[in-house]
Amino acid sequence: MKVKFLKSAPSIKEAIEPNFTEVALLGRSNVGKSSFLNAFTNQKIAKTSSTPGKTKLINFFEIEDEGRKYVLVDLPGFGYAKVSKSMLKDWGKNLDEFLRNRFNTKLFIHLRDARHPKLEIDENVDEYLRSFLKPDQQILTVFTKIDKLKQSELAKLKREFPNALFISNLKKRGIEDVRKKINEILWGINEDSKTNS
Repeated sequence: MKVKFLKSAPSIKEAIEPNFTEVALLGRSNVGKSSFLNAFTNQKIAKTSSTPGKTKLINFFEIEDEGRKYVLVDLPGFGYAKVSKSMLKDWGKNLDEFLRNRFNTKLFIHLRDARHPKLEIDENVDEYLRSFLKPDQQILTVFTKIDKLKQSELAKLKREFPNALFISNLKKRGIEDVRKKINEILWGINEDSKTNS
């Protein structure tokens, strides 16, 4: 996988031209978004911080995976420990506009903390995304920090969210599953059936 930083933009007006398929990465502050980006790309492209909510800009990265290119869009973390009725206000009109109107976004990856799987803010974000999801767009829920769960807790979470993926940035568990799922959703490539055939 090759990764190239393209641009940081404060709003949709300064965003890069929508020439490539885009994957939008979103999650509340403190969910481990920067750590996920670094583990996913296998390089330090995002600054991790003990202070949540450091990303204030929309960051664009070009990803080339086996000759296929897409743009990974790292969005600012939303509402740290706030109930999200005020989410759109906190998150800003620009971001709302970007999410709703960016026609080349084909996938929203919503990172959620495995230790707190049903936070109201995450439920609201999921509902919010579904309120404008187009037929050619999908949401992929990815639970982070599974290394902090007992096996029984993880098994329960998997039963409750059968379509989600489960990762540990720390132990690099499940990261490859995310890469495969992106390729499957964007390009219809099922690597598992390829290896099994």
